[in-house]
Amino acid sequence: MIATGSSYGTISGMPDIRIAQDDAADELLGRDPLALLVGMLLDQQFPMERAFGAPRLLADRLGVDTLDAASLADADPEQLTKVFQGPPALHRYPGSMAARTQELCRLLVQRYGGRADALWADAPDGAALLQRLNELPGFGAQKSKIFVALLGKQCGVTPSGWREAAGAYGEEGSHRSVADITGPESLAEVRRFKQELKQAAKQQAAGA
Repeated sequence: MIATGSSYGTISGMPDIRIAQDDAADELLGRDPLALLVGMLLDQQFPMERAFGAPRLLADRLGVDTLDAASLADADPEQLTKVFQGPPALHRYPGSMAARTQELCRLLVQRYGGRADALWADAPDGAALLQRLNELPGFGAQKSKIFVALLGKQCGVTPSGWREAAGAYGEEGSHRSVADITGPESLAEVRRFKQELKQAAKQQAAGA
């Protein structure tokens, strides 16, 4: 999808994404920047692989090969919610996530010509990229940092300072987030890390 080095913002080859653990879903994530962005949006209170598998289901239900921001932005909200509801549902909260996906696509149309990859194509550095992501509907500080790490580690989007912008998620060899998932084993390691964080938080709360 994105070349490395000084031309990091140009369309190049397809990254070998293995987040959804499904060939068709991962293939779409590798060639469709909007699908990858929507997958990141849906990665909240929902299994990671299902969140990133949802764009493929969405495209199939819409009868398209790639997702289109303008079409999603203009879609009838009730009809889009029904598409999200399935079955199977594209998220634990299909109604709110359908609305959030539409808000995201509307912003892409308004600011970036409907192109998800325009978010990072000309970003001068990692801090600027992070700021752009922070402005997206549904992208808080943590989600934005994770997506910077995902772009850098798996898609070759490496503007100067991207690791610093991603924080701990940008560390090489870490297993903290979807940015580090390259197959079943790394998925299990990331899930284990998240469970350990939750357990530590519970223990801290109990001792407070």
